[in-house]
Amino acid sequence: MDHESTGELFQAAVGGDAAAWKALVERLSPLVWSVIRAHGLSRADGQEVFQTTWFRLAQHLRRIREPDKVSSWLATTARNESLKALRAASRVTFSDDVETFEWAADEHTPEQAVIASEEAAAQAERVRQLWRAFQELGENCRRLLRVLMGSPPSSYREVAVALDIAVGSIGPMRQRCLRRLRDLLAERGVR
Repeated sequence: MDHESTGELFQAAVGGDAAAWKALVERLSPLVWSVIRAHGLSRADGQEVFQTTWFRLAQHLRRIREPDKVSSWLATTARNESLKALRAASRVTFSDDVETFEWAADEHTPEQAVIASEEAAAQAERVRQLWRAFQELGENCRRLLRVLMGSPPSSYREVAVALDIAVGSIGPMRQRCLRRLRDLLAERGVR
């Protein structure tokens, strides 16, 4: 399966090419996972969001008007599904059954639990500030950084093909984007 761009791969998948669909999933899964991990979901919730994201793409195959932007569509869908999962996880269920909650007990003293909670809250706030600053970056920077954060990491050639940019421009563009992100964080006093 030799396709020059993600858009061509997507169009082949829309046309019913199973090998193209498989190649598309292999090419863009790191991007989807990087967005999911950025939201700090549990492993189970992350897997659910991953599957839902690809299911949504399958549902909307013929509705996507710009095949070359399917990676952006997937990143946005993964973000929206991650936010839905976070909202669902934050809902509280009340119960009189003490045994239901025994698994959550740990060996921490109340003081240690408060300190750990404050540290977690501070870390969560740093992450929120980071993603707010990230959202202020231009779309090209956001797309590039999301792809570069993928796991396993993509080669520059794969990134160039996925984003339809020259291989030689990836490094300088990445530096500019990260510098801008650092500046935005510094403006907010985030270290």
